[in-house]
Amino acid sequence: MSPSLLYTYLAIKLILLRSWPNYLNYSSSWNKVFSEWRPNNSPKLMDLLDDTVPGIGTYEDFNTIDWVREKSKDRDRHREIANKSKQSTVALLFSISDAFSGWLLMLLIGLMSGALAGGIDIAAHWMTDLKEGVCLNGFWFNHEHCCWASNETTFQERDKCPQWKSWAELMVGVSEGPGLYVVNYFMYVCWALLFAFLAVILVRAFAPYACGSGIPEIKTILSGFIIRGYLGKWTLIIKTITLVLAVSSGLSLGKEGPLVHVACCCANILCHFFTKYRRNEAKKREVLSAASAVGVSVAFGAPIGGVLFSLEEVSYYFPLKTLWRSFFAALVAAFTLRSINPFGNSRLVLFYVEFHTPWHLLELIPFVLLGIFGGLWGAFFIRANIAWCRLRKNTSLGHYPVLEVVVVTLLTALLAFPIEYTKMSSSELISELFNDCGLLDSSKLCGYTSNSGSTSGSVNATAANGLGARLAGPGLYTAMWQLALALVLKMVFTVVTFGMKVPSGLFIPSMAVGAIAGRLLGVCMEQLAIRHHERDIFRGWCSPGADCITPGLYAMVGAAACLGGVTRMTVSLVVIMFELTGGLEYIVPLMAAAMTSKWVADALGRESIYEAHIRLNGYPFLEAKEEFRHKTLATDVMRPRRGDPPVSVLTESGMTVEEVERLIADTTYSGFPVVISQQSPRLVGFVLRRDLVISLENARRHQEGVVSMSPILFTECDPPMSPSAPPAVKLRSILDLSPFTVTVHTAMEIVVDIFRKLGLRQCLVIQNGRLLGIITKKDILKHMAQMANRDPDSILFN
Repeated sequence: MSPSLLYTYLAIKLILLRSWPNYLNYSSSWNKVFSEWRPNNSPKLMDLLDDTVPGIGTYEDFNTIDWVREKSKDRDRHREIANKSKQSTVALLFSISDAFSGWLLMLLIGLMSGALAGGIDIAAHWMTDLKEGVCLNGFWFNHEHCCWASNETTFQERDKCPQWKSWAELMVGVSEGPGLYVVNYFMYVCWALLFAFLAVILVRAFAPYACGSGIPEIKTILSGFIIRGYLGKWTLIIKTITLVLAVSSGLSLGKEGPLVHVACCCANILCHFFTKYRRNEAKKREVLSAASAVGVSVAFGAPIGGVLFSLEEVSYYFPLKTLWRSFFAALVAAFTLRSINPFGNSRLVLFYVEFHTPWHLLELIPFVLLGIFGGLWGAFFIRANIAWCRLRKNTSLGHYPVLEVVVVTLLTALLAFPIEYTKMSSSELISELFNDCGLLDSSKLCGYTSNSGSTSGSVNATAANGLGARLAGPGLYTAMWQLALALVLKMVFTVVTFGMKVPSGLFIPSMAVGAIAGRLLGVCMEQLAIRHHERDIFRGWCSPGADCITPGLYAMVGAAACLGGVTRMTVSLVVIMFELTGGLEYIVPLMAAAMTSKWVADALGRESIYEAHIRLNGYPFLEAKEEFRHKTLATDVMRPRRGDPPVSVLTESGMTVEEVERLIADTTYSGFPVVISQQSPRLVGFVLRRDLVISLENARRHQEGVVSMSPILFTECDPPMSPSAPPAVKLRSILDLSPFTVTVHTAMEIVVDIFRKLGLRQCLVIQNGRLLGIITKKDILKHMAQMANRDPDSILFN
């Protein structure tokens, strides 16, 4: 190629680069055209304007991203767009659209997640009722909607109507007697087994990542870990379908945790339509943090609580910009869910309560007792569930996940059907436990006796002037022992169910356990206050015509206490609870129970259920809440240890392609330090293994004359070479010239803080500029496990 033609080519390319960034796509075709004009015996000139090699800057599966590098890439991209926006109107419009793309992405995530959540709620409600019967007016109607249109439905028996037929009435034509009970029992168990079997088969066959809650993995991904496919389209499709099946089967699980996973899958898929987020892993994690807030928003109808949940419990990096966008996305998702109206009550919240009795100061004592119970339950559940999951993982039980799901579903259905409070869904149970008895309530929980001794299914209006209207009757006593039995069954089944190979959330089962315990305590306190209202401690609590104590409030506080004991949430938990129930005036009891629950649970174990599952699975997650209190130095943790061979390094010059490829083949390190020479190991920079492999493959494929003896150069200036030598491969562009370094005497407490706050994947250890070793995130996690007398080799992805 003549010099004039080469200069013309470079001039045209510079003009295209400055005019519009999309012209970069044409550079490869220009190179092909001009390469045909070059004589075969002339070496190819390295064009500094060539596109970035595809794959450079990406990460392999089960690796940690480099937060500092990703943020630097985003700053450079912003700077380039800002500079170009001053040059032309088209570039200015591109800059505006780039800034608006984040808000557009949040809008799409909110709409998609809200629509999916509404569909899941409607389908789960219908399939849950399908276990008991079918609507003659249309099989797609659930029990409640079927009876709404009936003119023969009374308010006291609003769940009974001629349009709704049980399976016994349809199959054998009986409407009463033991035959009715046996046939309905059999059909209930069969439907439960069918739903659970379909759920586990679909998960096993199409999307193994669709099982479980998803929140432990979401926390790990948000900390920078790469798990390919966990947020993919197949995981989204299968988790959405199997979540409906698992909830409808009657297993002791909820849909709230999996909805966070579903929202993050939506966010990850939509990110692929926006270049800014598709090519930057740190930016993508900001979107996933907002999606976590969306998941809680659509699960509970609590947008503010969802934002706080993402901030307190899930997110690793949460800047102020992400807070605003999370709030916007949660708002859009809540509005979408409200428009769908899946609960049919024109309300967004899942459990709406209307308590009319104020709480008394001395009631803080039983509220604190509920907090203690919640903390004890949380600590017990975490230990028991982790022990069961470890047993499943280390024994042959883990080889039969389908059989395990079927057996647990069979036992759950057989034991749940005879008891009214375990037969109904957990959401329906919590709603009934939160309910304050009114004049027309027909629940057994409202089975009180009047002064005259007559028993009523509700509060008797004739006793409105006396305190005897709230004395416990036979119906209430029956409900109490059934609730006590339901409490035991819920606790056992929740321990066994969480972690099986079906989508399984923990929020609703934990709240159900706490709500049952709270209702039991609330009824006991109510009866104690009524029977001893003359005593000084209860004086002023009871007045004629009014309730002494609200048992539903105790159920609400107990639900918050147990959920807090399991998840260790505090601020977000209180906000979720008052958004969930609408009980804004009961924040103080909720705060007292939540804090007490956390203190008690932390005294028995510092980890929440999600952190315990992260450690069980060996995910490389560095918990920000855990303090490092050991007096060790960087030299105690770095590799190589004393007596080991020196660290594998690259030199900035003097190595050939063959030597570098041999080093890559003989090691499994994720990156290599670059030093001046083997004799002078002064640190120059750090290069990632993936970038090195891709660059060498690209050089062999596209750069003419590259052979095994071609030198590798990380230098800025070319060293003198003989004319007969093969062309060098210049790799300075993939070299990180400013890797994070510490000295051998740096305290590990400081090193751990650096890794947490900067999201590092490795840190180099030097002394007087000389490279001595390297510390990775897994090295720190193994060291922390060793200091806590745990197996350090458990810190491996499993």
